[in-house]
Amino acid sequence: MKPTLSPLFLFALRNVFRQRMRSVATLAAIGLGVAGLILAGGFVQDIFIQLGEAVIHSQSGHIQAVRQGYREGRLRAPDDFLIENPDRLKQKLSAQPGVQGVMARLGFSGVLNNGKRDAGIIGEGVEPQAEAALGTYLQYIEGRPLAESDVDGIVIGQGVARTLGLKTGDRVNLLISLAQGAVNTLDFEVVGVFQSFSKDFDARAVRIPLTAAQTLMDNNSAHLLVMLLDETEQTDVVVKALRQEYVAAGYEFASWRELSDFYDKTLKLYGRQFGVLRFIILLMVLLSVTNSINMTLFERTREFGTLLALGDKPATVFRLIMMESMLLGLFGAVLGMAIGCLAAVTLSAIGIPMPPPPNANIGYTAYIRVIPGEVMIAGTIGVVATLLAAILPARRASRLNVVDALRFGI
Repeated sequence: MKPTLSPLFLFALRNVFRQRMRSVATLAAIGLGVAGLILAGGFVQDIFIQLGEAVIHSQSGHIQAVRQGYREGRLRAPDDFLIENPDRLKQKLSAQPGVQGVMARLGFSGVLNNGKRDAGIIGEGVEPQAEAALGTYLQYIEGRPLAESDVDGIVIGQGVARTLGLKTGDRVNLLISLAQGAVNTLDFEVVGVFQSFSKDFDARAVRIPLTAAQTLMDNNSAHLLVMLLDETEQTDVVVKALRQEYVAAGYEFASWRELSDFYDKTLKLYGRQFGVLRFIILLMVLLSVTNSINMTLFERTREFGTLLALGDKPATVFRLIMMESMLLGLFGAVLGMAIGCLAAVTLSAIGIPMPPPPNANIGYTAYIRVIPGEVMIAGTIGVVATLLAAILPARRASRLNVVDALRFGI
């Protein structure tokens, strides 16, 4: 037997298009609200993605491997948590599925001297070639990155360069204190001045070749291994697998999100702000649709009185109005999703130039990400807002006094 549409549904569908101008106004309110949610949600998601990639490709990598206890004890006794044979562990980690590369870092703190004054720095010995693949979000405003041939090369953050008045080609002296109480010093040539997304990082950061750092520190070890993955989305899966495999070997693994307190706080801040924005748009749609529905039902008072006089139950009138509102909400949501996605694609093709975020050095080009989940949430909010707006007017219309309703307007 061929399924047939409910007569009440067909009646509601006809009513939606009967008041064309008012229906168009209601659809516009719903559609613009849904499109606004899609654009705002896509913009916020782009901020999250770009900020995350900036953290990964300028500082932390996707995953860091350290000896157990290093995070808690690195300030007191970092030399107690050295990875003694980093090359062997690098080979094992490089064989993990989804891992693109692994690089060693040896951290230190000390004093950088330009011959006139000193500046306290936090430095890292790095593998130049491997770091070049990772540090795609580091911008060199002067000079170049470290190369394998740089025996005495050093790259410094923009803040360090400003503090000491340094430029490429200048010679500096790096002095560090060893755990045994001895003092080591080496002379370096500035080959590059970099700028990352973080002013705080640039104000104290320097990098030298790993071999030079090992000479300064008088060891052949590393404090941590930085892992770069094929896809950022696989970070949690890889971290979980590594923790299960290496927990007995005395190693800890942390993802880039666990390492970046700044990113986590930014995520929570923007999440709260977008939640407020969603509520405001929901409220605007609710008020717009409520006004439109109230006007429509006011003009149809005699129609509802006639339905009740002919024997229709109040519940039937209520369902009719709610069905009309649901159809309006669905049509408006589909329209809004189409407008929002089209606008997002258009704006992303152009790009939105953005100033540097708070505590950042570098501006960026923002895009509007079309996230299927966000699009569906925006559409659902449009439908829900329309239904909520219709409840009270529908309830009032279904309880009309028949005689008064039939005499309305006479």
